[in-house]
Amino acid sequence: MSVDRDAENLLRELAPQVLGVLVRRHGVFDACEDAVQEALLAAALQWPVEGTPENPRGWLITVASRKLVDQVRGEQARRRREERIALAAPQAALRSGATDQSTDRDDSLALLFLCCHPALSAPSRVALTLRAVGGLTTAQIAVAFLVPEATMAQRISRAKQTIKSSGTPLGMPEPADRAERLSAVLHVLYLIFNEGYTRTDGAELTAPALSGEAIRLTRMLRRALPDDAEAAGLLALMLLTDARRPARTGSDGDLVPLAEQDRGRWDRRLIAEGVDLISRTLPLGRVGPYQLQAAIAAVHDEAEHVDATDWPQILTLYTLLEQVEPGPMVTLNRAVAVAMVDGPAAGLDVVTALESDRRMARHHRLLATRAHFLELLGRREAALDAYRDAARRAVSAPERRHLTTRAARLAAQGN
Repeated sequence: MSVDRDAENLLRELAPQVLGVLVRRHGVFDACEDAVQEALLAAALQWPVEGTPENPRGWLITVASRKLVDQVRGEQARRRREERIALAAPQAALRSGATDQSTDRDDSLALLFLCCHPALSAPSRVALTLRAVGGLTTAQIAVAFLVPEATMAQRISRAKQTIKSSGTPLGMPEPADRAERLSAVLHVLYLIFNEGYTRTDGAELTAPALSGEAIRLTRMLRRALPDDAEAAGLLALMLLTDARRPARTGSDGDLVPLAEQDRGRWDRRLIAEGVDLISRTLPLGRVGPYQLQAAIAAVHDEAEHVDATDWPQILTLYTLLEQVEPGPMVTLNRAVAVAMVDGPAAGLDVVTALESDRRMARHHRLLATRAHFLELLGRREAALDAYRDAARRAVSAPERRHLTTRAARLAAQGN
């Protein structure tokens, strides 16, 4: 019995909240995370049969707390901890989901900062937060970081043990410590949103519940840190990007590229909010990467049609972004702007130079971009090979179908 989409979205939304309650109450991060995962599995099995409880959050807290007690009882060396946890465990019935007052508090934001503990390396902070707060699988996180799944699993396991050993209580850090962790928190939210906007795997292109949760958490962060320009920039970027989501797929669920989207389906309310936010933020101080990406998104969103896009401005912004935060994906995006301003041959030169980066040499998006430029240059056979190679390497089913369709259309032109 599978969980329907609404229940799946609800479980994803509640997972970090339930984990926050258990960590605040018991302080054993690794065991709490395991217990929450068991509770989510129990819900996935029971709710389709018995129905969703009146208080699903309370149900999950109750079950996860009991799973945690069971874990502790199985470890003879932790008798004292068993007594402490057992005394604190909720006694409410499963169906009522009644909980104490502490369960009414949403600790998702505090959990974000805990996962970005200074004792962790930057990659481990991001990976642990994606797992504990974002609800991503280890495989999805591995794809985001371009590393093997086994490597990511080890990284997450070590990170959980580090959090456990640190003994850090759940709560917002002091201002000095908060500044140290904020960069990782922003990056985590950025990756969570991107995973929701374009899934790294699966049958569907987007996961709206995931991108929606990223926006919700970023709004929380923005309210907590109203003077932080990058928090504002990230929120603006999410809003401006998510505004296009209704037009990113056709009636069959297949991917629709930006240039082919029906802009009448874009969410103008989100665009207006995002443009207003980035317009008020950019003049305030030092411009960071999220503000620059938001500015690029705003240029796209404000163009009434694709031919009205101000590509020279976008190229300037990508050039600045590459200076502020260099990376292969930024360079790949700049290549597209270069092609739009200086022609596909110039864009292809940028892509060719990127092939020396072993992280990108066989990445499906680099291959797809190369294929597009080759097609524009009339090099049909080379473009066809690149499209097919990109389709083979794409993990997301909608992206793979889109690339396969492009290849088939190009092949048909030669017949």
